[in-house]
Amino acid sequence: CTFSFRSFQLSSSSFDLAETMTKTLGPLAVGRVIGDVLDSFVPEMKLEVAYGHNKQVYNGHELMPSAVCGRPRVEIGGDDMRSFYTLVLTDPDAPSPSDPHSREHLHWIVTDIPGTTNASFGEEIVSYEAPKPSIGIHRYVFVLFKQKGRRTVCVPASRDHFNTRSFSEESGLGLPVAAVYFNAQRETAARRR
Repeated sequence: CTFSFRSFQLSSSSFDLAETMTKTLGPLAVGRVIGDVLDSFVPEMKLEVAYGHNKQVYNGHELMPSAVCGRPRVEIGGDDMRSFYTLVLTDPDAPSPSDPHSREHLHWIVTDIPGTTNASFGEEIVSYEAPKPSIGIHRYVFVLFKQKGRRTVCVPASRDHFNTRSFSEESGLGLPVAAVYFNAQRETAARRR
């Protein structure tokens, strides 16, 4: 009986993409972002979100509402300034996780963000609304889409009952290229200390 083995070699970029997918999609699936907000997708870009000087957003980590009251700094990876992106921030747990009848609540949309820059270079079409969860733990989801060209994305009629999938479809954006989310809950005076 003879066995032959073939050797397989992964390039570092293939490994990096697989590692990125595992690190990104795993927490998004566990946190039910994939399913409740997004369909499964292949992360293609680096998306870094930070509040203030040191409040980096990591999947599933909790941030205090007082720490996220101002617009975050959003850095987009990429290698082409001629590519444009749309960023959406939404709360799928409004008004409460046990009864999310306003699902999703829209907190922010910035469009026409040039690749390799940050959201401040884009056009804010829905102003930033700070998260203010009243009941339970809410997920706040940042979703990045690659645009097919520079365009004006339609402004949604309402912040409540926003649907990220429908918005993407109506705007011709397709699947996301990156996403990250954090959790927040009502902040009592004792928790602010």
